[in-house]
Amino acid sequence: MTAVATACPPAVRQGGGPVPVVSEGPALLAGIAQGPGLAAHLNRLGPAPRPSLGALVDMARDVDLRGRGGAGFPFATKLSAAARRRAVVVVNASEGEPGSHKDAALISCAPHVVLDGAAAVARALRTQEVHIVVSSEHPSLRRVVEKALRERVTAGECLDLRLHDAAPRFVAGQAQAVLQLLAGRENLPVTAWQPEAVSGHRGRPTLLSNAETFAQIGHLVRVGSAGYAAHGTAGEPGTTLVTLRGDGWAPEVREVAHGTPLADLLDEAETSRPLLLGGYHGTWLRPAQLRGMTVSRSAIAAAGATLGAGVMLPLAQGRCPLVRTAELVEYLAGQSARRCGPCLNGLPAMAEAVRALVHGEGSVRRVEELCGLVVRRGACAHPDGTARLVASMMQRFPAEVQAHSVGTCRRGREVSG
Repeated sequence: MTAVATACPPAVRQGGGPVPVVSEGPALLAGIAQGPGLAAHLNRLGPAPRPSLGALVDMARDVDLRGRGGAGFPFATKLSAAARRRAVVVVNASEGEPGSHKDAALISCAPHVVLDGAAAVARALRTQEVHIVVSSEHPSLRRVVEKALRERVTAGECLDLRLHDAAPRFVAGQAQAVLQLLAGRENLPVTAWQPEAVSGHRGRPTLLSNAETFAQIGHLVRVGSAGYAAHGTAGEPGTTLVTLRGDGWAPEVREVAHGTPLADLLDEAETSRPLLLGGYHGTWLRPAQLRGMTVSRSAIAAAGATLGAGVMLPLAQGRCPLVRTAELVEYLAGQSARRCGPCLNGLPAMAEAVRALVHGEGSVRRVEELCGLVVRRGACAHPDGTARLVASMMQRFPAEVQAHSVGTCRRGREVSG
């Protein structure tokens, strides 16, 4: 694949850090070297079809299209649930996960693929109201979206397109936090009693999904179910975007077909070290688990993990996975909405317990107890995701946990497979 970081640099957060390399891909990121403008987009692909609701539901079901925000919920089910009067469409490109750059890369390099998907969904739902949410950490991303929207309006797009800036925090992109933002309230999660597809923005049915999901729809309506299945496997058609080393060295966004071996994405040294798969709310995997693993929901689930939002964070050379986990839990505790007990009290206590364990001053039982106390008790899934991270550390690295608990950590050594 051709690296096009200089032709199409993705938006980066304020505060610096390496600019991710974005490579041309087989579907969503095809042709990005030609630029993000509407003229180049239409010259390459032509006008986008606008299928009916039934046709779009059938296509999404045919290819088992899942949301790419992390939960992997079937898109056809969500679309059908939102198909009621006065529906709203929300493109969530706020991407608060520090390890993820895929939505920013898509919006920067292929904004009209995303907008094609949003327009197709709006047409299917017989609505004109489309909201687009970007992070306030990405001022350059807002400018790209504004330009793309102007291009579409000039070309005759008949949608009510509204742009919003999400707060620069981890939980700002959570679905209920986004709905709070759209309603003019603080951009933080609240407890929801119904799915947003049933009762979302101002009580209206709301189809809210991340930018990659809408890009997948934009591609699907152009090529149809058969064309979409030209990549991937029989059980998991299509492609997905992954962010490699997104918060560290040499960050990269790649579009890969389902079924691609992880060994094709990570170098030999990286596959010989632990991998945090799924981002900061993800799961640690040991090197032995990576051998033969592919980018596949079923294959990854068999290893007790999920792809999540497509974030892959190999452990840096010489680093201890427990020390790395303690740093992440400290960060996540500071990123909570502080609106419910598990976040307000549980996550800081968990950060303290993990830190104490790392320094040989804590208790394994205390860490395990806190993981059990916060799960399924928060207003959002932030405590659950943090507990998942810590629990995977305890499960994958028992020898290292024991070494830390008695003050004999083999710090600096590679963790064996």
